[in-house]
Amino acid sequence: MADDVSPLREPPVRAVEAHGAATVIHLGGELDLYNADDLRAALGQAIERGQTRVVIDLAEVQFVDSTALGVLIEARSKLGADGLRLAAPQLETRRTLQVSGLDRHLPVHDSVDDALA
Repeated sequence: MADDVSPLREPPVRAVEAHGAATVIHLGGELDLYNADDLRAALGQAIERGQTRVVIDLAEVQFVDSTALGVLIEARSKLGADGLRLAAPQLETRRTLQVSGLDRHLPVHDSVDDALA
């Protein structure tokens, strides 16, 4: 069934940018079971390149499920407590981070620039 759904949806990873020792991964749409591997791959590539900080830009994300949250937790365990930062979550995404408790384990910033500072 995933094959029936995926062609109708845009990929979650919209862009990846290098900023010195940091990588910014711009995401959008829905982050869920059907595209968690795309998120995992983007994070894995940044980690393999030896980046010490990865910023996840959530400005265009409308929905996050538990599978995608799990991918973020995996990346945090590989990057360390300050290595993964979340930026610009909208209200629904911010609420999901709060309800899941992930906002207590990952730094959440109002903008990408703040997360890079």
